[in-house]
This record gives sequence, C-alpha cells and structure tokens, in this order.
Amino acid sequence: MAALNVREADRLEVTVLVDNYTDLFVRQNTEIVRRPAGAATNAPLAEHGLSLVIKVCADSEEHTVIMDAGISAVCLLHNAIVFGIDFGQVESAVLSHGHVDHFGGLTAFLEAAGKGIPLVLHPDAFLERRLNVPGVMVIELPRLDESVLEQAGADVRKKSEPSTLASDLLLVLGEVERVTDFETGFAWAEAKIKDEWVTDPFHDDQGVAVNVKGKGLVILSGCAHAGIINTVEHARKVTGVDKVHAVLGGFHLTGPLFEPLVGPTIAEMKRIGPDFVVPMHCTGWNAINQFAREMPEQFALNVVGTTYVFE
Repeated sequence: MAALNVREADRLEVTVLVDNYTDLFVRQNTEIVRRPAGAATNAPLAEHGLSLVIKVCADSEEHTVIMDAGISAVCLLHNAIVFGIDFGQVESAVLSHGHVDHFGGLTAFLEAAGKGIPLVLHPDAFLERRLNVPGVMVIELPRLDESVLEQAGADVRKKSEPSTLASDLLLVLGEVERVTDFETGFAWAEAKIKDEWVTDPFHDDQGVAVNVKGKGLVILSGCAHAGIINTVEHARKVTGVDKVHAVLGGFHLTGPLFEPLVGPTIAEMKRIGPDFVVPMHCTGWNAINQFAREMPEQFALNVVGTTYVFE
C-alpha cells in the first residue's frame, strides 16, 4: 500500500462530547489536557457512547469534523449546549462503525447542523447485526438506515479505502488491516452477510488520524473492534509516519472475552511508545486502571468535556 498524502497540522483539538464517564471534580489541567469548567446547575451528561469533535488547523485554515454521535440525541445535544459546541461549524462527519452507541445521535446532529454534511463511513456500517451470547440470549441491535440519514441532510459517502477530509489534514483510516495475533475479534457479535448470520468481521471499524507537525500521529478510535494495535499500525502504514504522538478513544477491552487481551495490548502500546494514551468508552474500567498503572507518564483519565490540544 502506497502511503497516502496527509498534510501536517499545526494544531489539533479533540473535545469529548460524549463518553461513558463524567466527573465535575477532575481538574488536573495541563497544556495538553484541558478540563471543562462547569457547574452542577448545568452539568454534562454521560452515556454508553462516544462522540468526538475534532478541530484541525494549518496556517490560517481551520476545519471542524465530528466523529460518531453517541447512543442518544439527549446526551449529544445537551452536552453541545453545555460545552458551547456549534454544530453549524462542523463541515463533515465520520462514523467509526455501525453500532448504535456511535450512530444513535447522528440524525439529531445532522438536523442540528442545518446543512448537507458529508458523512464518511464504510459500506458495512449498514449491516444487520446482533449479539449472540451462547446459551444466554440473542439481542437484535438497532440498524443504521441510509435513507433516514439522507433525509436528515447527510451526503453519505461509503468508502472502504483510506481517504482524507479537512483539506487533507485528517485521515479516515478505512478498513483496518489485521496484523496482530491476539486481536481476534468479538465472538458474540454477529452480522447478516449474504442472508447468513456469521461472526461479525467488523470490516467497517475504522478510526481517524492527524499528523501534527513536529509531534507525529494522533490516532482516534471509536471502539477499535479491529484491535487498537491493528488500528495504530494501520495508521502508520497508510501515512508512512512512524512516530505516534497520542492514541485516544475506545479500545474495547471490557468483559470476559477481552480481559486476556489487556496485557498484550498494553505491552504492544509500550513498544509503540506514544507520548499520550487516553482510553475511553468501551475500554473498560479494569483496562483503564491497568493503563494508568503501566503507563502512568502517558496516561490521561478521560471525562466528558475534556479537550486535548496537540500543537
């Protein structure tokens, strides 16, 4: 694969609009980690979902992109008001994959944006999906509807290959190559492919990356069903940039199927050597705490409303 030309950014801001955790008393501000200054009378909400507002700048250019939209319009719209996010300034959107905790608020976002928004996603984001827990239950999952997105104003762009947004400052990773031997997927997750229920290959799972001048790659994942290490290595391969400055997002290391992956994932993350690691959303409490113990200099505890500034 030839490296894709991704322009260097002078500055990147990532604001966490939706995540699983909120805490009004987390106030450890640094040059990189900017905590929200909120009051209990107008407190943010948290939910099992993820939404990131990404602002990327180069010289006089400034572009704003949203990645994912949480599980509900309630949290997304409320937190946008609390944190002063103007959806009218968002020029494009990326969906990390077709699970409802990432697309649940998407229609509300599109309607609030008030214009036709390019929405980049993998074609498989529209698959019919379910969770099949052996001997326990089968849970049908909400399905993304392309016609509803278009009616809400989305310019739906289905892409499986890497592509760029924000005047080539932001890379959408596309279908992530699997290279590790331990990130083997989610055995309980199933998708209907060619009229047959099969273990979900999650070909639609993708992240985004920005190459910050003098720092390296900042990589953002949704759930990393493809594996967070696979995602990082794919970003390095696609961009041709070896240095990883920061990895943020859901790492999907929660629950009994994924506990054995926590150790190998942290070991590989140490090998890659990012300057910052910020596990969110579906990483899971146990894994988040292990990252904090094993990578204390790189780790940042995420809460809703935090803005990460890389420049």
